[in-house]
Amino acid sequence: MKRRAFLTSAGVGVAASTLAAPAIAQSAPEIKWRCASSFPKSLDTIYGGAEFVAKRVAELTDGKFQIRVFAAGEIVPALQVLDAVKDNTIECGHTVSYYYVGKDPTFAFDAAMPFGLNARQQNAWMTHGGGKELMAEFFAGHNLVAIGAGNTGTQMGGWFRKEIKTVEDLKGLKFRIGGYAGTIMAKLGVVPQQIGGGDIYPALEKGTIDGAEFVGPYDDEKLGFQKVAKYYYYPGWWEGGPQVSMLFGKEKFESLPPTYKAALQAACADATLDMLGKYDVQNMTALKRLVASGTQLRPFPNEVMQACYQAAIEVYEDEAAKNEKFRKIYDAWKKFREEEYLWFRVAEYSFDRFVYAAPPLEKKK
Repeated sequence: MKRRAFLTSAGVGVAASTLAAPAIAQSAPEIKWRCASSFPKSLDTIYGGAEFVAKRVAELTDGKFQIRVFAAGEIVPALQVLDAVKDNTIECGHTVSYYYVGKDPTFAFDAAMPFGLNARQQNAWMTHGGGKELMAEFFAGHNLVAIGAGNTGTQMGGWFRKEIKTVEDLKGLKFRIGGYAGTIMAKLGVVPQQIGGGDIYPALEKGTIDGAEFVGPYDDEKLGFQKVAKYYYYPGWWEGGPQVSMLFGKEKFESLPPTYKAALQAACADATLDMLGKYDVQNMTALKRLVASGTQLRPFPNEVMQACYQAAIEVYEDEAAKNEKFRKIYDAWKKFREEEYLWFRVAEYSFDRFVYAAPPLEKKK
């Protein structure tokens, strides 16, 4: 009797598993998406962020969800990725949201604001400081979903043919600069140029522009800027911790199974840490090579930094007065920035200030 009951229950189990199989298969469909990057393949770290996401998503979904990455210009130009995603030309894009401040300066909060947050602070703002929710609401208005998928850390201030000693030296300077910083520098007489990464070198070489910034030593060396400009300035006050994002059409993203959405979220978070770690290692060695080969490393004079900072405040307040979307996020971001700066001054800054000035770790003789 017990044997008969066991066989019966076992039969039910087999039947149930057979019936469940199609449902499981249906919940994990095979999906193939294309991703347009704003970066050339030669920039393996920032371009590689999208490849990292694609690889990790495939691993997390047993190869069911495949994303193929295309470099800038292969499907759409570097600075048209957002439009291509929004128009459903492609399913997703890997880009920096401040490229699209011409549409609305509010996009910059997703990436970096001049004199804003460093990489850790940007991460805190987006994950637990309210930034994610505010930006999700803003992107939804453009029928988009954005997920952070990279960060370069604080960037360099760029390459110049001549030294920048005073604010007067900025006047009339044709300078390649991304994001909202161009608007700020224009107040000081700079003529900002927004050019995709792969097109900067020829413009600098031909003299179409007088200077250019991109990311930092590792990428800048690869792009060859040191061959056509001698002076390398720091810091990139406009990019204290710029976030690189994956953009998705809202309907496309919402149509994904929950497990695929979770895979994307996890892959993007991993990509952020991976990119930041790689840059922190690669920039160190690249900067040594650049200086050894003759690059003249210079800090921006305090006078220039102060003038740019004041110009930034004026630009923000002017935009907040006329742009309700910008003002809503700016007010929350500004409050977060002030509080975060207070905490970092107490612990992080005091630690950094001492150890960076301390002698090497070797016993005193």
